[in-house]
Amino acid sequence: QVHLVESGGGSVQAGGSLRLSCAASGDTANIGCMAWFRRGPGEERESIAALYIRGSGIFYDESVRGRFTISHDNAKNTLYLQMNSLKPEDTSMYYCAADSWRLCISFPKATDRTSWGQGTQVTVSS
Repeated sequence: QVHLVESGGGSVQAGGSLRLSCAASGDTANIGCMAWFRRGPGEERESIAALYIRGSGIFYDESVRGRFTISHDNAKNTLYLQMNSLKPEDTSMYYCAADSWRLCISFPKATDRTSWGQGTQVTVSS
């Protein structure tokens, strides 16, 4: 079992920045890929970015490429999402996800064994 806890969400004005964090605990040895997704009220889940935590390979959705940066600190078992130049359409609940390397293979889709955090709200005002 992997336990994921997101933090760092909040309210910002358009053009601002936020940094999300996701702390992983539990069976972290089996994590091969971590990712960020988001879902707004009444909307479908949307992929944002993913990376292999023990190798190279980073993937971004085109809607955030150049504005968002995903990274991982192996020593802290923590995933980050640096979000710059935020837009009102970035307003959503952001979720951290983790699974074996299969998650990165299936990205932008999640796998049926993906572990999820509880989410952190990001609100961008115009």
